[in-house]
Amino acid sequence: MKKYLSPGNLIVTAGGILAFIGMTAYFTDSVNLSVPTFFYGVPIFLIGLGLKTSEIPPVELFDKTNFATNKFNRPKELTALVKDVTRWRYGIKAHLESSLESINLWDEDNPPQLKK
Repeated sequence: MKKYLSPGNLIVTAGGILAFIGMTAYFTDSVNLSVPTFFYGVPIFLIGLGLKTSEIPPVELFDKTNFATNKFNRPKELTALVKDVTRWRYGIKAHLESSLESINLWDEDNPPQLKK
């Protein structure tokens, strides 16, 4: 269920609903409703589609309970890293792309994929 609640999906859905309401109102001669919903719905829908094309889903934690219980016994850098890879990311090809580029482990043709 969590994979369907990405920001891209929510924006595409909201834009699609607004555009559909606007088109329906236009064809039923409800001009006051059709203009704002259609002219706001279509750009919102296109923005959502743009987000969906560059979306990287969050990585699943291997051991969630152990990570949650040892909150105070780990370095803050590890916590920041886990927070970074367990959220939706946009505009990059893979998680930790800039870090892998800086240590020369990045392959442009076949980037490594973080699974868990």
